[in-house]
Amino acid sequence: MSTRPVVSAEPREVVGKKVSALRRQGILPAVVYGRDVESRPIQMDAHEFDVLRRTVTRNTLVDLKVGGGKATPVLLQGIHEHPVRRHAMHVDFFVVRMTEEIVVDVPVNYIGESHAADKLGGTLLHLRESVSVRSLPGSIPASVDLDITALATFDDVLHVSDIVVPEGVTLLTDSEEALARVQPPRVDEEAVVAEAAPGEGELPAEPAEQGEAPAAGEGAEESEG
Repeated sequence: MSTRPVVSAEPREVVGKKVSALRRQGILPAVVYGRDVESRPIQMDAHEFDVLRRTVTRNTLVDLKVGGGKATPVLLQGIHEHPVRRHAMHVDFFVVRMTEEIVVDVPVNYIGESHAADKLGGTLLHLRESVSVRSLPGSIPASVDLDITALATFDDVLHVSDIVVPEGVTLLTDSEEALARVQPPRVDEEAVVAEAAPGEGELPAEPAEQGEAPAAGEGAEESEG
């Protein structure tokens, strides 16, 4: 018996701009499609989807039941949000076959502590937020971890090859692609100039003289007589 979350939906006849009327009734329009699966418009309770959304990620497998049909394993392929309120306005579900590998992007989870960032004042740079992997639908990781402890100096760089993926998962992103490094703290040029300049009230050192000037009156005495 499947332990995956279940999403209940109904076939949808309203399409196009008329779906705005559904949203006002608390109904969320959606579509389900997949490889060799004809795209079908469906609809579901908007509140129930919001509750589900808090507990799943894009790569979480869920069982979709449309009407009285059989549950179908799907991925939450995409959520179209309101630009201001951020609530879901339309959802895409992708039908998967549990025995066929698929390619998805999974987020990179940066863990650990970097000496260069924490002790040397540098800024940790995330050069990629996700990587591409291939696996069976049931083996898709929610994320992959990258330990940044190795970033001890500003010259250290972590690459895709530094990620350890679970068994049955293949990394497809170029192994030499950089994922993280630490940027040195910015040097304030004005502060450097100020340190090099004389302090307030100080006068620049006078240049050394090659010889002393004759005392007053010495030249006149020598010329007399």
